[in-house]
Amino acid sequence: MAETQIEWTDSTWNPVAGCSIISDGCKNCYAMEMAKRLESMHVEKYAGLTRQIGKRTVWNGVVKEDEKSLAIPYSWKKPRKIFVNSMSDLFHDQVSDDFILRVWNVMRETPRHSYQILTKRPDRMQDIITKKIKTVLPNVWIGTSVESADVLERIETLRKVPAAIRFISFEPLIDSVAGANLKDIDWAIVGGESGRNARPIKEEWIDEIYEQCLISETAFFFKQWGAWGKDNTKRSKKDNGREYRGRTWDEMPITIINSL
Repeated sequence: MAETQIEWTDSTWNPVAGCSIISDGCKNCYAMEMAKRLESMHVEKYAGLTRQIGKRTVWNGVVKEDEKSLAIPYSWKKPRKIFVNSMSDLFHDQVSDDFILRVWNVMRETPRHSYQILTKRPDRMQDIITKKIKTVLPNVWIGTSVESADVLERIETLRKVPAAIRFISFEPLIDSVAGANLKDIDWAIVGGESGRNARPIKEEWIDEIYEQCLISETAFFFKQWGAWGKDNTKRSKKDNGREYRGRTWDEMPITIINSL
């Protein structure tokens, strides 16, 4: 995969395929249905990664390291923002330390790109980066997903990881994250859930994050309302749009602005 409709990045790069559900934010993960669809299209990499529970497609816990994909970023000559593993989690416990280090080497050797790594497993990320990688690459952004107050501890873990850019994806935002401390967090992405089983988002939850971004001078990016509008009516994601407080919010970390 390369081109993408994800608003905050240019391309996706998936050296790992497959995952497993770890928290409530995973419940309706788009990647599970996408993996099933790719398997039906005979894309070998995505074969055997999901199972059916009634009408739902869910991960079955199988995770694959894709050696061939490691060459892809070298072929992209123009600088890109690259979302690493939109279809998995680089720090899943079934991804070997050695493979993670090889992914890091690719990023080191392609400094023209900015790599955005998002994980729901920041504890392992902290362990590997501090003990085995040890160096900060200026083109690597590290982030964690926080869907509710139940996983706010992920932010504290992220703050301990040495990085050029730290970011949080509050998507799908399925509950209040009041009290989230964004000190030393460079970027916050906020979005509601999409899909037929999407859970509603409330405007006051977005307000809480927006206010914290102002306090911490954190760039604020509002990605989408998702399936539920601010009037608590279910529509298509397209119809609900991306406007919040009367405008779109596409703020990026200051370092990327300075480098363009």
